[in-house]
Amino acid sequence: MSFVNEATWDRVLRVVLGMVLLYLGWSGTVSGGLGTVLKFLGFVPILTGLIGWCPVYSVLKIRTNQP
Repeated sequence: MSFVNEATWDRVLRVVLGMVLLYLGWSGTVSGGLGTVLKFLGFVPILTGLIGWCPVYSVLKIRTNQP
């Protein structure tokens, strides 16, 4: 896949981070407005980790994997 710009370790880290953010938001550990933000923000790293492409990396011309 030519559009993948994340290494395997980066992708795993993003999925784990996303799950932690979702857990904090949905479990009630963090409540109020910040909890709501975490509920939505947690999907971003999960999505980018599963796809393997980060739009911020593309704009900044960063790659964590070998081309």
